Amino acid sequence: MKRIHVFLALAFNCVSASAQQSPPLSVVAPGAQLVKLPATFSFSEGPAVNKKGDIYFTDQPNDKIWRYDTNGKLSLFMDKTGRSNGLYFDKQGNLIACADEKNELWSINPNKKVTVLLGLYEGKHLNGPNDLWIDARGGIYFTDPYYQRDYWERKQPDIPGQKVYYLSKGSSVPVIVEDQVVKPNGIVGTPDGKYLYVADIGAGKTYRYAIHPDGSLKDRVEFAPMGSDGMTLDSDGNLYITGNGVTVFDKTGKRIGNIYVSPNWTGNICFGGKDRKTLFITASEAVYTLQMNVKGVE
Repeated sequence: MKRIHVFLALAFNCVSASAQQSPPLSVVAPGAQLVKLPATFSFSEGPAVNKKGDIYFTDQPNDKIWRYDTNGKLSLFMDKTGRSNGLYFDKQGNLIACADEKNELWSINPNKKVTVLLGLYEGKHLNGPNDLWIDARGGIYFTDPYYQRDYWERKQPDIPGQKVYYLSKGSSVPVIVEDQVVKPNGIVGTPDGKYLYVADIGAGKTYRYAIHPDGSLKDRVEFAPMGSDGMTLDSDGNLYITGNGVTVFDKTGKRIGNIYVSPNWTGNICFGGKDRKTLFITASEAVYTLQMNVKGVE
């Protein structure tokens, strides 16, 4: 989840989802078009879906969280969000946020009350929690790359290396579950809790891990020969990787194809809507939706 300063007012328009594809992807609904939301953002990021299908996402440079509901209405949910980046809903309906203004993990309840779940690691500032996934037990996996922010006083990391952590439910002490990566970014797990995908955007690779009962990771394999910013999965086990548009891989790691989005960086992605068949794409200053044949699992 990169930080890019772009300030453009967006006009509503539609772009063919298959204009840059041949043949069209089977996961995309026949004749579907990318629809750009009529709004202004500096850098949209971190979409997450709640139980109803509403999607929440961040505009990190402007320090805001927005809501796109199942009726297609866009509204501001929260201002002053701790520079939230990646988001994910827990089972209680709280929005868990990677708040990297102070390198923290936040829990934001529906009334916008903030609880800081994690601040320091062994007395040191984390690099900047970036993206996260919550398992069935309420444990949080999160990536911690270092992207220098202009609102930080520090100019270098406190902790050597860029790692993946696991924070057990109710704990304030995370454990390192992966430290053999260059710059981890996107992260997502399978709904059965068996596998975790981690994108190493620094190495240009995405890995799949088996998840141990204690939350630790084993059996790392290279799943895709490219990194990613944010990621998501569908009900068929396909993995959606962002960056240059959206690239889709099936559950065996075979590349299905690419959804062209825009010439700008495509930062993150999730499924939403009442039927979970609306693909929601944050792409720098723009946000798009696309109707799909498949459902999301988050």
